[in-house]
Amino acid sequence: MFRGSASLLCKPRTVHTASLALVCSRAMASKTPVGFIGLGNMGNPMAKNLVKQGYPVIAYDVFPEACKEFQDSGAQVTDSPADVAERADRIITMLPSSPNAVEVYMGANGILKKVKKGSLLIDSSTIDPAVSKELAIAVEKMGAVFMDAPVSGGVGAARAGNLTFMVGGVEQEFDAAKELLTCMGSNVVYCGEVGTGQAAKICNNMLLAIGMIGTAEAMNLGIRLGLDPKLLAKILNMSSGRCWSSDTYNPVPGVMEGVPSANNYQGGFGTTLMAKDLGLAQISATNTKTPVPLGSLAHQIYRMMCAKGYALKDFSAVFQFLREEENL
Repeated sequence: MFRGSASLLCKPRTVHTASLALVCSRAMASKTPVGFIGLGNMGNPMAKNLVKQGYPVIAYDVFPEACKEFQDSGAQVTDSPADVAERADRIITMLPSSPNAVEVYMGANGILKKVKKGSLLIDSSTIDPAVSKELAIAVEKMGAVFMDAPVSGGVGAARAGNLTFMVGGVEQEFDAAKELLTCMGSNVVYCGEVGTGQAAKICNNMLLAIGMIGTAEAMNLGIRLGLDPKLLAKILNMSSGRCWSSDTYNPVPGVMEGVPSANNYQGGFGTTLMAKDLGLAQISATNTKTPVPLGSLAHQIYRMMCAKGYALKDFSAVFQFLREEENL
C-alpha cells in the first residue's frame, strides 16, 4: 500500500522502479499518520512541530521517559520501530549514530520487519554516507523508499522550526519528503543521490568545528590581552573575522543570552556528537584521499575534550577547555 490515500492516484511500483516512477500528487495523504523514531534533544522538538502542523505522530524512542511527554499530550507511542512501520507509511528517524540507525532499520525489531511497500523513510540522523547507501539498498529491496536528510541549526532551530535539511535520494521523491520537512525547517535543499545529504552535513560540521575553535581562540587571546569580551565580539562581528560562532553562538559566557555559553554550556549540540561528526569527516577524507589538516586537528581537540569531562557539554565549551588547558 502506498502512503495514505495517495495509493489511489498511483500505479503500483516494483521493487526496482519504486524509487524512480512516482510522479503523482500526494496531497490526499498529507494528514495521514507520520512515524517518528528518536525523541532526543533534536527529535523531540521536531516531532512536536509535526504535531503542531496537524500530523498524527506515532512515536518511538529506546528510552521510555522520552516518550512519556508525547503520550501525555495524546500522541501515540509504540513499543518498537517495527510497530511504527506497521502503523505509518511515512517515517522520520533522528538517531545519534550509524550503529543506532542500522539497529532501528535492520535490527530484530527494526523498521524493515514490518515496513509497507511504497513507504517513505527519511533519516535525519548524521551518519556515515556509506551507511546511508547501505540502508537505502535494504529499504529498496522491501519496496520502500529511503532518503537521507540530516539537519543543521541546532536545538534552537529545531524548536523554532527553522532547521536546514540537506536531502539525498531519488529526485522524484523530493516533493513528498519536502512536505514533511518544511513543517520542521525553513530550508529544504535537494543535494543529489542517497548519501549526498550526509556529505553536505559532514562538510558543514567540520567547518563549524574549525570556526568555533578559531572563535574561542581569538576571544581567549583578546581577553588575556585586556579586551572586554563583549567589545571584542562586537568588533569581530563588524569585521572580516565575523562568523556564525561569533555572532550567533558565541562561546564566551556573558557575551550573548540564550546560547549554551550563558547556561554553563548545557543543551545545544553536545561535544560527543561533534567529535562523532568530525570522525565521520575523517573517514570520508581518508576514503577520498582529501587533505583536511584543520579538520583533523579539530577532531583531536574534541576527542580530548570528551576525555577531559566535556563530553556532555555543548561543543562551544571549547572556549572553557582552552582557558583551562594552558599547556596545549
